[in-house]
Amino acid sequence: MTKISRARISEFPKGILDPMPVVSVTLEDGEEKELFSYYPDEINFTEQEFVGLTVAQAMELRHKKDVSYLQS
Repeated sequence: MTKISRARISEFPKGILDPMPVVSVTLEDGEEKELFSYYPDEINFTEQEFVGLTVAQAMELRHKKDVSYLQS
């Protein structure tokens, strides 16, 4: 499985109509992917959390944080 070598999180919204942050990654083979957007008032990420993970593991991380938020 190809792992993530670099991750970027776009700017947080400044206003209500601004887009949500998007997590984009670069894989070890150079492929770039946009993984997901999220609501920063519900869950948060750092770029370093994604480095070394596979895309499936990154999506699982998002799911775990989302479930944790919903259960709190």
